[in-house]
Amino acid sequence: MRRWRTDEAGNASLEFLTAGVLLLVPLVYLALALATIQGATLGVEGAAREAARAYVQAATDASGRSSADESVTVALADHRIDRAPGDLELHCDTGDADCLAAGHRITATVRVSVALPLVPVARVPVEATASAPIFRLGAAP
Repeated sequence: MRRWRTDEAGNASLEFLTAGVLLLVPLVYLALALATIQGATLGVEGAAREAARAYVQAATDASGRSSADESVTVALADHRIDRAPGDLELHCDTGDADCLAAGHRITATVRVSVALPLVPVARVPVEATASAPIFRLGAAP
């Protein structure tokens, strides 16, 4: 019986490196993608919360909408998220009738689309909603 002897010294490290890279690259990309989406989620939640707070503190509906829009711009810029037209929606529980009256509630919804790292055409929609009650001094809520 004849035995073939092959020299396999060093092959284990080469196989380990090849398999390690093939498994590690997708894992690292998944971690980057999840970190991007989590950062966007935190930014959008903060933007919605600040938009509702800014609107509640305004004296008029127009100034409230302007303040809410500015607060969303700042909050999203802090997280390096680009704004798009129509990404802020303000809704009052009374419809359009005197939303700044005491006892009502404003709801701010912020929707953005975040690009995944290394694949700018792949986008993930992220949405957050926050509401705030409207209090006025001298009026019962």
